[in-house]
Amino acid sequence: MPDIVTTERDGAVGVVRMNRADKHNAFNRELTRGVLDAIDAFDADDAVHVVVLTGTDVAFSAGADMAEAVETMDAAGRSEGMGAALARIARFRKPLIACINGIAYGGGALLAITCDIRVASETAAFRFPGAAYGLVVGGAQLPRIVGPAVAKELLFTARVVRAEEALRIGLVNAVAPSASVFDEAMAMARLIGANSLPALIATKETVDRATEADEGHRTEATHNAGLRQSTEHHERFKAAAARVAKGGAGGKP
Repeated sequence: MPDIVTTERDGAVGVVRMNRADKHNAFNRELTRGVLDAIDAFDADDAVHVVVLTGTDVAFSAGADMAEAVETMDAAGRSEGMGAALARIARFRKPLIACINGIAYGGGALLAITCDIRVASETAAFRFPGAAYGLVVGGAQLPRIVGPAVAKELLFTARVVRAEEALRIGLVNAVAPSASVFDEAMAMARLIGANSLPALIATKETVDRATEADEGHRTEATHNAGLRQSTEHHERFKAAAARVAKGGAGGKP
């Protein structure tokens, strides 16, 4: 069996590749652990100045593993699922580029917008389905990227955003053909990696503070703590999980 997460080094650039293609790189406990370990290792390595995070096959990430989430829901309410990976990535000190090679839905879309820069394939697609599932997903981060009015539209409607529109509204920094999207992300990463690591860390912290979202994160977390335990969320999420299961490996949340 291939490793569920692989890492590599290219000079000052680290690469983290999610490798659960049969499940559209949906986050189960094993993938969460693998991403956490990879991010921790690159954060501690001063020879790495920038990291590229990407997926395999047709997906960047479909978010949380719905089957595992339903099991948790039935056992003891709804857990945070991939929340540990998202929280760790939000604390990553160095520049982080999301190379979005395909679909980024739900938690996968949140993972993408938690990164600093997004380079998308022409086949990339985003969806923030929190409202459809009875949750808030991306309400703290998305307004910083696309502005509050567009963020509300995407969050309220839970519609799919294709690559061309994502570029137009500023959701991604660049769009490239599928065959060359990773090369495009790596070229940008090498430009970043040639610069001073202390200056990159300080610059990232400064920009993040200038576009402060801490209160939004607290509000989102507070709402979701209650919403995850609600009957409506459980019913909506289980219905969505059933639709995905019916579609087999190709099902999309």
